Amino acid sequence: MRRALLAALLALQALPAPGAPSGAQATAPRIVVGFANVTHRAPPPAGTTGSHYGGAQSYRVAQNAQQQSRQVAASYALREVASWPIQALAMHCVVYEITDGRSVPEVLAALQHDDRIVLAQPLQEFHTLTDPGAYNDPLYDLQTNLVTLGIARAHLRTQGAGLKVALIDTAVDTAHPDLRGRVIATHAYVPAHSGAGGSLRHGTAMAGLIAAVANNGVGIVGIAPRAQLEVFEACWQLRADSDAAVCNTFTLAQALAGALASGAPLVNLSIAGPSDPLLTALIVQAQKRGVVFVGAVAEGGGGFPTEVPGVLAAGGSERALPPGALAAPAEHVLTLRPAGEYDFVSGGSVAAAEVTGVLALLLSAAPHGAAPAEVAGLLREGLQRTAAGRTEVVDVNAALAQLDADYHRSRVASGAAP
Repeated sequence: MRRALLAALLALQALPAPGAPSGAQATAPRIVVGFANVTHRAPPPAGTTGSHYGGAQSYRVAQNAQQQSRQVAASYALREVASWPIQALAMHCVVYEITDGRSVPEVLAALQHDDRIVLAQPLQEFHTLTDPGAYNDPLYDLQTNLVTLGIARAHLRTQGAGLKVALIDTAVDTAHPDLRGRVIATHAYVPAHSGAGGSLRHGTAMAGLIAAVANNGVGIVGIAPRAQLEVFEACWQLRADSDAAVCNTFTLAQALAGALASGAPLVNLSIAGPSDPLLTALIVQAQKRGVVFVGAVAEGGGGFPTEVPGVLAAGGSERALPPGALAAPAEHVLTLRPAGEYDFVSGGSVAAAEVTGVLALLLSAAPHGAAPAEVAGLLREGLQRTAAGRTEVVDVNAALAQLDADYHRSRVASGAAP
């Protein structure tokens, strides 16, 4: 019996999928049908003890189940391809091929009214959840940060479509090939003497981490490659060959007010500095309207913007972070440079932009009407310990799974269809 069962299972594994081609011809669609299969054993000799072993060998197809499977085949123009008894379910399962040209839904609709049948379903395909390897961006293999963050798997579910992110930073090279179509508007608040025309490095790098275009045959993949960016230029570079840039209360206040007016639910602040009452008041006001902010953790912690309650603090997973901070890889991460170039960058700014990209994925996947702050809170619930145990890396896939579970529970509680 064991050999027969193994042979049946191997035969089932070898079956082409419904409608899949086999050689030069396509096979007919196939279904799985289950019949009640209650077998009866002869009682053991008096005085003996029953054995708990060998159950699979003694479990056979009952005569009644065999008869029903043949009758059903004749009644519905089906051809048996493979069959096997399942002891755990007390069921005899048969794989049938539909021989008269009807569709799978049509046949299953007819079978559901047949009292001889306890289960009827399509013969379905299942796939391993490996990295799809579908990116044609030539530098993707160098983006080890995306592997750490599980972004390829998350992209099977969402890529940030329909989500607008406000980027408060330096100016951005909107002509970069890997940002084509991602930046929907720019606003400048920097003073005239700042030399802003060349202040593109930091903002372009952060924009690339968040939303570089995927599968365009160019460069890299952004964490949320279908999100839209609205750029609010409030900072300017200190040197032409460095990412170091500076902003002030006046420029940042204008940028924050502009971001609030834009209606973007998510704001990236890859900056850090001293406490600031005016800027804090603007953030608190925006939070009341449901806006989520991500800020970079400064050396030693504290300061604006991460000290503002509700602001998500992000830092590099390579170092110890304050309690509650969200971590992402921040050392030697590949991103964009102005004039169509690419380079590796490091620092807390990088982690903030990555967490912003992850949040863009979550918010774009959230059901309509979900509060952004509640969705963002799922990142803290789905934290993943690093091997060193010192820091916690955001786990977007755990957060997406929790988002789905919460949505299903709310539907059930409200009496809606799951």
